[in-house]
Amino acid sequence: MNISSAIVHARPGSAAVVQAGLATLAGVEVHGVSPEGKMVVTIESEDDASNVAIYERIGQLDGVMSAAMVYHQTESEPEMEVSVEAGHRAMPQLQGDLK
Repeated sequence: MNISSAIVHARPGSAAVVQAGLATLAGVEVHGVSPEGKMVVTIESEDDASNVAIYERIGQLDGVMSAAMVYHQTESEPEMEVSVEAGHRAMPQLQGDLK
């Protein structure tokens, strides 16, 4: 899974159009819009290629002046990472003095 965030800047007077366009993209959520038309957006996708495709599509939406990625995180196998952490907790602690 990929999670990233971006700042999307709409052309003056186009914030509503851009917000409507963003709403049509799967995995994209708008978290805030400034009076100047800057939007804080998150993107959730299955892999890097999907993330790039969504990001490029955002830049092509009508009314978008710019889009800048701010953050990106990849979790290769979240279920596996949880099971490894649980396995570490289950390991017995050493007893006694280690000299």
